[in-house]
Amino acid sequence: MPDKKQDLIDQQLQDLNNDGVDRRGFLKCMAWAGTGLVWTMSGGIPVSRAFAKNSGKDASKDASKGADFSFVQISDSHIGFNKPANPDVTATLQTAINKINAMPHKSDFIIHTGDLSQLSKPSEFDTLDQALKGASAKQIYFVPGEHDMLSDNGEQYLERYGKGTKGSGWYSFDHKGVHFVGLVNVANLKAGGMGSLGHEQLEWFEADLKGRSASTPIVLFAHIPLWTIYPDWGWGTDDSEQALSYVKRFGSVTVLNGHIHQVMQKIEGKVSFHTAMSTAFPQPEPGKAPSAGPMKVPADQLQRVLGITDVNYLVSGRSLAVVDSPLGDSGSSASGNEAAVVDPT
Repeated sequence: MPDKKQDLIDQQLQDLNNDGVDRRGFLKCMAWAGTGLVWTMSGGIPVSRAFAKNSGKDASKDASKGADFSFVQISDSHIGFNKPANPDVTATLQTAINKINAMPHKSDFIIHTGDLSQLSKPSEFDTLDQALKGASAKQIYFVPGEHDMLSDNGEQYLERYGKGTKGSGWYSFDHKGVHFVGLVNVANLKAGGMGSLGHEQLEWFEADLKGRSASTPIVLFAHIPLWTIYPDWGWGTDDSEQALSYVKRFGSVTVLNGHIHQVMQKIEGKVSFHTAMSTAFPQPEPGKAPSAGPMKVPADQLQRVLGITDVNYLVSGRSLAVVDSPLGDSGSSASGNEAAVVDPT
């Protein structure tokens, strides 16, 4: 990497550490190739720090100090994919599971934010299930990605992972004072089109939140981002604005998504949006390629652009820390890719 480009990345990461961006306004950060951010939420005000110079294990340990519980997000395992971008996605999923099991604290559960499979074949789901049996966290919550609904409109997915859910697989649950809502925005998805929740799900979601105290921390998770990242590639959800209007009164809201296979973060008021890396293959930055899709990188760099997300929650302080960890050692910098911070306000 040219020194000038590396200096720019280092300066951007330093700006994050020094709170050079107004956290009360809009912040968007893309963390590539092992550069991660730890987000701590207190009273709805997010504070971030980069941990590119620390290992994922150290950053996870730091974030978990004093936490009342933690959980891990994995996404886009695409079991069955075998193209040059990653000819062995089962192996990289196993690496992710090994990383979860090696964490210094035990996670209460795992959330998988969709695209479990590549072609929604029973054999692909079988392989995923077998791999996840080895995870230390035995409770796993799922939402479907569009690849999980390809062959049968999601019937196989619902039979395996959707018991007790509503509609095409949406549901909610509570854990140690936090309310979690799994949403489905991939039903009837057109190729390259934006995600959609639909009227029935939106009505259910509004009713699900009614009667809950505004001080209840809310975690939403869905496959396609619930904020508009890049419409030309369908990276957003058409009716997300209506859904998000239902959580405005809450003091702490975290939104976890997958689909785009890279870390992007955004803060709007007391809502923190976060997309996860894939365990299968990376995708290009928005608009930096003719289209979205698997991106081939040198084999020795692949595990640096795949990863997991570790979330730690401190009930007493209403704090949430989000740590993105690449599957491979990220070294001391962003290793050839960009970490961009944009503040349009």
